[in-house]
Amino acid sequence: MAVLHYREGSYTMSTARAPAQPASARHGLLARHPLVSFFVMAYAFTWIVWSTWVLGQDGAGLLPIKISQAASGYLNAAAILAGPTLAAFIMTATTEGRAGVRRLLGRLVLWRVGIRWYLFALLGVPLIMLLGTIVYSMDLPKLGALGGPSYLVSYLATFVLVTVLGGPLFEEIGWRGFALPRMERLHGPLLASLILGVLWALWHLPEFLVPSWAASSGGGGIVGITLFTLTAITFTIVITWVFNNTRANLILAILVHASIDTFALPEEPEMNMGNKRGGKWRAQTEVASNPTREILSI
Repeated sequence: MAVLHYREGSYTMSTARAPAQPASARHGLLARHPLVSFFVMAYAFTWIVWSTWVLGQDGAGLLPIKISQAASGYLNAAAILAGPTLAAFIMTATTEGRAGVRRLLGRLVLWRVGIRWYLFALLGVPLIMLLGTIVYSMDLPKLGALGGPSYLVSYLATFVLVTVLGGPLFEEIGWRGFALPRMERLHGPLLASLILGVLWALWHLPEFLVPSWAASSGGGGIVGITLFTLTAITFTIVITWVFNNTRANLILAILVHASIDTFALPEEPEMNMGNKRGGKWRAQTEVASNPTREILSI
């Protein structure tokens, strides 16, 4: 597996390296413990924004607050923006200064990679998930349930909505943009992916207080959380592989994440981005037992 290497302001493929830190940015508690500081901020900022939802009437019922389905979608987007995204920019500015922030933003427009990676992100990931569903259920999907050509339009619209509001765009700036290169330097790609997958899953932990979200994500309780965590680890390894082989390309990480979330959406008659459900489009299959529909809402 190729590993990310950082040298003289650019990324190449060899052993994992974290971006070099200018001397003026190496002081202070945050700079001395960049990964710990990042994850503490990512968790704290997101959980604070989520608190009215997960502790309200839709969740634990500790607060007399009822949030509509539409509002929960925007709240989710705000929580992600305030968490991994803001934490990534704070820590990048702390450890690398303005030049580091510019490099991080620049990786969001690093689009010149082989077409095969775009095909894998947009078509390969859904195909692998579909094949996994067929193997798991021992049944063929009923493609007629997709609704014909209109399904493609609905899928594309949902893909865009999930990318912006459902997590991929803003989460990946933090998980892969800031954390992964530094974790790979310390632990290598595989162990870094295992650790990041666990931390990524546990970041979602408060959402399991919302029964509807838990039901769409593998169920509540220890079993549901364990399944969710194993799924997060699996897809973290996949995203790491794509990320490292595309010169730390955040666009590809975002697209893979969005494909996972969009294809795994449960069949829902209404829009509910707070639970990352896709709205008015048919589910990919009608098999009775679909692990991706039950487990995934990452």
